[in-house]
Amino acid sequence: MNSQIIMLVMILGVFYFFMIRPQVKRQKEAKKLRESLKPGDKVVTIGGIHGKVLEVADSTVLISSEGSKIRVEKSAISSSSEDRLMA
Repeated sequence: MNSQIIMLVMILGVFYFFMIRPQVKRQKEAKKLRESLKPGDKVVTIGGIHGKVLEVADSTVLISSEGSKIRVEKSAISSSSEDRLMA
């Protein structure tokens, strides 16, 4: 009986360290990126649109892409172009 409880605890521990913890870390990094956006930053949206930040509002960002301007939610920003170059 004790060995089954120990195995269950070990499985839950492995699940936490390999599944939950990395996801929380990625979410924190994404939030930090979205909060640190400023005009001139190059970004990529979750839809794959590459652009340059023109204006940052409370919950939206104005992006210039190929001569057009697009306003997107901050939550739609997936990464910074500089972040992709470093990875």
